[in-house]
Amino acid sequence: MTNVTVWNENRHEQKNPVVSEIYPKGIHGAIAEFLQEDNYEVRTATLDEPEHGLTDEVLENTDVLVWWGHLAHHEVDDSIVEKVQQRVLDGMGLVVLHSGHFSKIFKKLMGTSCDLKWREADDKERLWVVDPSHPIADGVGEYIELEKEE
Repeated sequence: MTNVTVWNENRHEQKNPVVSEIYPKGIHGAIAEFLQEDNYEVRTATLDEPEHGLTDEVLENTDVLVWWGHLAHHEVDDSIVEKVQQRVLDGMGLVVLHSGHFSKIFKKLMGTSCDLKWREADDKERLWVVDPSHPIADGVGEYIELEKEE
């Protein structure tokens, strides 16, 4: 059986009554319930728990960590980021959701700022080539535009 830990900063649920109403068990709870339906062994962890809920024991018994973050990336302790990074390097899976692209763990693993340029809905979807020397970018200009975002 695959052991999954769903991590959530749990801020939207505390600050926004609409979100709290939609996710009475938190976003992490909704994701966990969904995964449990597929017979995964699931636990949850949140930012305000000791060690952000990601103790050595929890991480050692996690095959896949699902990470949901948006508002509180800066509140994640660097020592926890180090532990999560080491577990990923040791083989633990990591699924980063929503605005987790800007989380400390994602930026550390990617080795970049992971900054995005925001565009409005009526703008074209533009994919930027960030490494023009990479073989997959051969023949592609500075960017490509998608007619329809998928």
